[in-house]
Amino acid sequence: MADVLSSAAAVLGVPGCNNVLELPAAERVVVVLVDGLGLEQLQARFGYAPLLRNAPLLAELDAAFPTTTAASLASLGTGTPVGTHGLTGYDSYSVELGQAVNMLGNWDQRVDPVSWQPVPTVLERAQATGLDVVTVSRKKFRSSALTTAALRGGRFVGADSAHARVRAALENLTAGKRCLMYFYWDDLDKTGHASGWQSTRWSEHLEELDSALRRLAAGVPKNTLVVLTADHGMVDIARDARLDVSAIPGLLDDVHTTFGEPRCLQLRLEPQDSQAQRLHLQEAVIQRWKDEFGDQVHAATREQLIHGGWYGPADTIRAEVAERIGDVVLLPASDDMALHDIARIGTKTLDMVGQHGGLTRAEAVVPLVQVAGNS
Repeated sequence: MADVLSSAAAVLGVPGCNNVLELPAAERVVVVLVDGLGLEQLQARFGYAPLLRNAPLLAELDAAFPTTTAASLASLGTGTPVGTHGLTGYDSYSVELGQAVNMLGNWDQRVDPVSWQPVPTVLERAQATGLDVVTVSRKKFRSSALTTAALRGGRFVGADSAHARVRAALENLTAGKRCLMYFYWDDLDKTGHASGWQSTRWSEHLEELDSALRRLAAGVPKNTLVVLTADHGMVDIARDARLDVSAIPGLLDDVHTTFGEPRCLQLRLEPQDSQAQRLHLQEAVIQRWKDEFGDQVHAATREQLIHGGWYGPADTIRAEVAERIGDVVLLPASDDMALHDIARIGTKTLDMVGQHGGLTRAEAVVPLVQVAGNS
């Protein structure tokens, strides 16, 4: 995920960016980010997307870990792994505030997005070279904390309907003018959460996306490359598999707070007097979850995940970012379970059909498709 926008910038000659994905030459590059469009979901519903079915698949990409919007969009926007940019999930843990803080629409006003994520974005670096840099997205995201943290830089063009977004993109692509454009599409993810990706509504929204992309591809100036990718995929979770872990006696003992997402639940444990006591508590909590769920849930410590490279090279992870990750991280082993802490987040989350955050192929592998441009 970290290579997409930086490869696009490299095509346009932005210093310090490398074309790792070997994108073809162009004078303008449009990166379309479709929220929630995993490769498996796209391939299963190709009948609703003839343009995408016939377009070249340039690569199968790994989403960031956890496989969630904040983490992946920040990797896309900065060209760095999660351990560098520091948006470690749907929620992260703030040591300064002593609580979980949301990284999407409910960003805590006490958390400064630029201080939380200080790495210059790809869009900022491109803008500094004199390129025309444009974001096309819904109007409400113009000044959102996530935009400020992960995708700041260039001009923001707000448009809400599908037709308006395509029109805005075309109006801001001018022949003879070099441009890097980021185009965000969130309709599929919202529909997937509400109804599931296997629903008729989801397929209809995919059809609408494909139609919008046809209009975009037909209208861009010559020498314009349009590529499509996604931030994560999705799995549909049956109602009886959306578990309320707060209702299981003793399971959250010694836990200061939960955070993350139901497909990648993170636990911040109660503080201990020594590192040895902390390690002992981590082991005890993991054993408690193993006793309850057996092999149905994978459990790992923060240190295991960091040294395993899940957040990028271990020696590049900032100390303050490491503290934002749970002492213990829990992932359902299959695609048919979600772990909800209803005591903290309320019952509304139990209505979510489509979910993500875990490591199944359906969640973690996303397409890179060439929608327009020379093959």
